[in-house]
Amino acid sequence: MSNQLLGASVIRELAAKLNISPTKKLGQNFVIDPNTVRFIIEQSKIQSSDVVLEVGPGLGSLTLGLLPVAKHVIAVEIDTRLSNELPATVERFAPEFRSKLTVINSDALRVDSATVSPDNLEPTAIVANLPYNVAVPVLLHLLEILPHVKSVVVMVQKEVADRMCAGPGSRTYGIPSVKVRWYGVAEPAGNIGKNVFWPAPHVDSGLVRITVSPREGDSHTNRKRVFTVVDACFAHRRKTLRAGLADFIGSPQQAEQALVAAGISPSARAETLELADFIRLSHVLETD
Repeated sequence: MSNQLLGASVIRELAAKLNISPTKKLGQNFVIDPNTVRFIIEQSKIQSSDVVLEVGPGLGSLTLGLLPVAKHVIAVEIDTRLSNELPATVERFAPEFRSKLTVINSDALRVDSATVSPDNLEPTAIVANLPYNVAVPVLLHLLEILPHVKSVVVMVQKEVADRMCAGPGSRTYGIPSVKVRWYGVAEPAGNIGKNVFWPAPHVDSGLVRITVSPREGDSHTNRKRVFTVVDACFAHRRKTLRAGLADFIGSPQQAEQALVAAGISPSARAETLELADFIRLSHVLETD
């Protein structure tokens, strides 16, 4: 990584130039430590053939680290001031890579696959410091619309990272764990302290690596059905599934019948089920 990475003084200079004060509403916490950027790039294992989608590039800290190692970087930024400035920042600090950057001024929660695949550049990897207030919805949306993504490395709030990587039976296992598992296997890729950000958040952060696995034969409709069942099962996580699913399925008796048909104990709780259990239950409910 021969180009210059952004330190604290340059980050503050750029923010002052744009009259930007990082906002909690947009989940803006800018990375000011070049070593953290190098660590994220290392953990991402990006290849020179990868088209990388970055969400929330902000002032360009991570973008400048990605450009030398990727084939192309597509940066989605909701803040117009930041999206307008990013090409100039790359021109200033890494002009030799300017042609490898595409900036899209949009809300990552609302983009479609065509928007983030300009000029037939289909993203094969996602690397991002995700806005903490919408991290999981953004990630799930992107995984849904981008079928060619094979790997993901994202920085999120440590608590969220733990949930995304948790397995059945864990205290932190829940809806994010199961829905991320639909797309691939998530694992912790490192802990990030508060002081590498400006402003420093009140919580620690964690890197999550997801190795995406294709789900052949599972259509969009199947995913929606399974996710609806996952939401229903965890809606009353302190209850047994027989009781917790009573309203969703119709009655405790009907819930018990469906659970037994799916090979699930009616007295089990949602946090003990694996993805395969939710899939079987969704199939049973579809045929009822």
